[in-house]
Amino acid sequence: MARETGRPLRADAQRNRDKILVAAVRVFTEEGLDAHFERVAKEAGVGTGTLYRNFPTREALIEAAYRNEVARLCDAAPGLLAAMPPREALRAWTRRFIDYATAKLGMADALRAVVASGADPYAESRAMIQAALSSLMEAGVADGSVRPDVGPADMFAALAGIALTSAGPEQREQAERLLDLTLDGLRPLP
Repeated sequence: MARETGRPLRADAQRNRDKILVAAVRVFTEEGLDAHFERVAKEAGVGTGTLYRNFPTREALIEAAYRNEVARLCDAAPGLLAAMPPREALRAWTRRFIDYATAKLGMADALRAVVASGADPYAESRAMIQAALSSLMEAGVADGSVRPDVGPADMFAALAGIALTSAGPEQREQAERLLDLTLDGLRPLP
């Protein structure tokens, strides 16, 4: 990833940035807006100066952490398709989607604060998620394991519903059952 200057980060600086983003999701999910930069830095194993150099404001950190989670989710689709049959890849990706949704719900207050500051962390996320979902579903349609009459928008709506009703850690078993039920509904009709 490049800075705003267009120059790529050194490898060690990129590793630090990545550790900060992962830690930020965890900390903001657990603590919401009350999370302190010092806790994020400690969780990431970096100094606060390193954190502030990368993310000078709370809003910049929250937005970058959210965008990083979306990118990680979407970037997983090609690798899953390369490693397993399309239906299994779709199942594995939907599990990752629930993990992503759990983090997003945990960060809801922090994300609302970012939106209130004038930023739009969601600007591209829906399109990116639907593109990843499309690639998975199209592969399933091509190999005959997914019905062709159910589109990615339908599947996204189902996943969003599952996430809203059962994305918390204590409801993970329910989310898994609902995912299985939804995926069973994608089987081609006889």
